Amino acid sequence: MLNNKSILVTGGTGSFGKAFTKYVLENYDPKKIIIYSRDEFKQFIMQNEFKEYKDKLRFFIGDVRDKERLTRAFEGVDYVIHAAALKQVPACEYNPAEAIKTNINGAQNVIDAALDMGVKKVVALSTDKAVNPVNLYGGTKLVSDKLFIAANAYAGSKDICFSIVRYGNVAGSRGSVIPFFHNIIKNGGTELPITDYRMTRFWISLQQGVELVIKALEEAKGGETFISKIPSFKITDLAEAMLPGCKMPEVGIREGEKLHEIMVTVEDSMTTYEYDKHFIVYPQMVWSESRRAVPTGKKVPEGFSYSSGNNTEWLSVDDLRERLKSVDLEK
Repeated sequence: MLNNKSILVTGGTGSFGKAFTKYVLENYDPKKIIIYSRDEFKQFIMQNEFKEYKDKLRFFIGDVRDKERLTRAFEGVDYVIHAAALKQVPACEYNPAEAIKTNINGAQNVIDAALDMGVKKVVALSTDKAVNPVNLYGGTKLVSDKLFIAANAYAGSKDICFSIVRYGNVAGSRGSVIPFFHNIIKNGGTELPITDYRMTRFWISLQQGVELVIKALEEAKGGETFISKIPSFKITDLAEAMLPGCKMPEVGIREGEKLHEIMVTVEDSMTTYEYDKHFIVYPQMVWSESRRAVPTGKKVPEGFSYSSGNNTEWLSVDDLRERLKSVDLEK
């Protein structure tokens, strides 16, 4: 499906962008992949990392806040993956106007440019924090999600659809708990602080995140939210897996933090269907018959919710120890 297609990734120099680019180049024959981002040094590093694919890659300096630059970059593009965002919860709390400019206004700019320039499909990356948000980052991503879903109403006769993929922190991603614990251990620490002993998280790898985006590109009709079925783990079990027998002082939950990652709410269950390896939350609105997504999965029961706290699949300490072997903690 991606063969001979032009694909643009906003925020393409991040962990997801690099993993997505690598996956597509190794499994398909795209016409080109455009990396659209603000940081020229990160682009320089990525160019060196992907030297063998230089004929397939293009690097555009630009900000999603700049609609004119997006419009120029989207010329001739078939598919857009929107990964650019301000993601650090404390930074968004302290700089709310900046988070709004990037995460909300930037999302609308991506939508407008895609509609104007003949893009065929747009997949936007969401987050568990957009579900029942308790911090500004989550609030901005909730609005972003709503904008991308509603964008299907403005497509008219254009051959374009907008959809969303949702997952939590990727295992080993910058600012998440695994590298935090790793740095303590590397510096000789013997205690791993736990914000709350009840805390749980989902485990998702970059590869799984990329595969979910590919699935959305292949299957989306417009307005769906794709969510992977993945295992949960307890933060205390992660600490034990990383530093066996360590002390785990409970230090209190941080501002804007949740006990569990929530992917599907009870309210969303009304339009949620279960598949073998994922859930899809279908849009409540139908904009046209050509954009009507017909569910083929199993309707979840009324009152269903999906969070890391009520999951049916769990990783043990030994499971975590095995999975940690594949996490690059020195990047």
